[in-house]
Amino acid sequence: MRRLLLTFLVALGLPAAAQNSDRPAVLVADDLFITRDRELVAQGNVEAFQGTTRIRASAIRYNDETGALVIEGPIVLNDGDGAVILADAAELDQGLQNGLLRGARMVLNQQVQMAAVQIDRVEGRYSQLYKTAVTSCKTCNDGELPLWQIRARRVVHDTEAQQLYFDDATFHIRSVPVFYLPRLRLPDPTLDRADGFLAPSIRTTSLLGTGLKLPYFITFGESRDLTLTPYLSSSTRTLEFRYRQALTNGDIEFDGAYTRDDQLPDETRGYLFGEGSFELERGYKLSFTIEAVSDSSYFTEYGYSDEDRLRSDLTLSRARRDSFVRTSLYNFETLRPGELNSTLPTVVIDGEFERRFFPKAWGGEVRFGLEAHSHWRSSDVDVIGRDVSRINGSLKYLRRFTHRSGLVTDAQVGTTFNFFDITQDDTFAQNHSDIAPFAAVGLSYPMARREAGGASQVLTPVVQLGWTDGSRLDIPNEESTRVEFDQGNILSLSRFPRPDRRERGTTAAVAVNWSRFDPNGWDTYVAVGQVFRSISDPAFTDTSGLSGVRSDVLLAGQIKNNAGLSLTARTLVDSDFDISKAELRGGWSFGKTTVEGTYVWLEADTAEDRTEAISEVSLDGSYDINKQWSASADVRYDVQNSTAATAGLGLTYNNECVSVDLSVRRRYTSSTSVEPSTDIGFNIGLRGFSASNGTERYERSCGK
Repeated sequence: MRRLLLTFLVALGLPAAAQNSDRPAVLVADDLFITRDRELVAQGNVEAFQGTTRIRASAIRYNDETGALVIEGPIVLNDGDGAVILADAAELDQGLQNGLLRGARMVLNQQVQMAAVQIDRVEGRYSQLYKTAVTSCKTCNDGELPLWQIRARRVVHDTEAQQLYFDDATFHIRSVPVFYLPRLRLPDPTLDRADGFLAPSIRTTSLLGTGLKLPYFITFGESRDLTLTPYLSSSTRTLEFRYRQALTNGDIEFDGAYTRDDQLPDETRGYLFGEGSFELERGYKLSFTIEAVSDSSYFTEYGYSDEDRLRSDLTLSRARRDSFVRTSLYNFETLRPGELNSTLPTVVIDGEFERRFFPKAWGGEVRFGLEAHSHWRSSDVDVIGRDVSRINGSLKYLRRFTHRSGLVTDAQVGTTFNFFDITQDDTFAQNHSDIAPFAAVGLSYPMARREAGGASQVLTPVVQLGWTDGSRLDIPNEESTRVEFDQGNILSLSRFPRPDRRERGTTAAVAVNWSRFDPNGWDTYVAVGQVFRSISDPAFTDTSGLSGVRSDVLLAGQIKNNAGLSLTARTLVDSDFDISKAELRGGWSFGKTTVEGTYVWLEADTAEDRTEAISEVSLDGSYDINKQWSASADVRYDVQNSTAATAGLGLTYNNECVSVDLSVRRRYTSSTSVEPSTDIGFNIGLRGFSASNGTERYERSCGK
């Protein structure tokens, strides 16, 4: 059996986007001959292609006078734009623009298949399918019906608009008809963005009853879209929305909801979240965040957010190799019971500037920093309506020396200058200022060791001696009420988080860091440290770990291996071996299971508004039952009070044609504005009539 190759001088033509190609068509077949009626016949493994269009068939007959093509199946027609047509027989014109295909099946983007008695091709743009069954489920030759399908009297596929139009459509689950629609329009899988309904969801809560969410997606060109989601139940009428827009130099997004419900029947409720960022000229970046809600219980009842303090801000910044500048305007709103926005700093202006210089004459680095801050309370009552403004600057010189013995010396010297303005508080003078010079020298001696098995160890003892002159200004503690002592600030000259407080006098810090790296398995890190000072600082609370002239001992470590186990721990231990703070975080992925958890212990401390100890465990995990099914669970448990705070269960099913998500969540905590509640969510989505779902594949195998 010989193969012949013939290049036609007259193009066959192409459907859709390829039809304007000037390249000739190519025909490949086992046998090629011309009949007495001037009919060109190609038989045996026939393949014809031009541009991106390709046809495979058992035989093709071409009539030179009429330009008609008669094709014998099995036929495979691939237009190169994601559509594949399988047919038993076909009659097409010369350009493949018009014709009839019998016993046909069309597959779009390897996602949606449409089986029909016949397909009419019209003008190369439309494919009309009659007595059609449409599904994205995998179908096998065992006679079993797909999980779902849409049966229609006629389906029109518009390749230019990338739309599917159904006449007399009936949605079936297996063989059972569920609902009927006289007209239905769906996007084909090749379309990235189209107006239309998205997957609905059902939500049941003990407060709001059972409700339905039906999102509708609206496009405004290629760079903007709006999603409107009505949420209706016996207790609420809510309209959710999301607006997104991409700009040439940035993007914006707004999410929100408008509600009328039975919880507060005479009030309009809702929320608005927004964010955006813009790249400006000369390397500047402008960003904003908006967070607003109608009342303190709205998020808890509707589940839109877990935030209990809202922050809106507008920030302009620029970061370069040797400089950084930022200015921000903030607005804060508390939703916590017992807190009043009028007595909290709700409006904050904050800015900072830092510049580095590297003088060649004497080496090292000179660093200049400047920070401005002001916060305002809406209350006009003395003391509780206190407003504070400040300017803080620093100028320091840093230099590192690495000696031939391996000893490393880090030295720094400089000064800070501070200005404070305090109003609406007669217990403090209005204006305060000071200059505080400082100096520090640190010694470290890193030592490395390589084991015979390839693992390496690094042991680094560190000692630092620091000094800061002067005494603290008589100003209120506004911003440094919560202090964390950890391995990130053990060598800092001041461990207060903000410059309204600064450590004074002479301090010494001692630390040892040890790490082991094994390319075949376990990696370990351990840090131990303690701080000594000449005078105690009353601004440090008992549970900060820094009170007195000798701090608690800081212990921190991390263990992880290639098998998916990771543990991180940190604690503070005093001289009586009592623990004031402890934190343990871990995760383990093994086989089909993933488990993560956190344990936190905080000792009671009235100076930090903590009247009783906090002991809390949080656990969450997931298990892949098989390729389609997965389960998840999470719980947050208050060990101190022996009560659960929240708990949730989830079950998810995914295959190539459907996704189902069922979740149950219970919140046990209560307050004056929030009651315990149970939330049940159910989501179902049909895969295929959308853009790509990413790299995840859930395709089933026939016979399984």
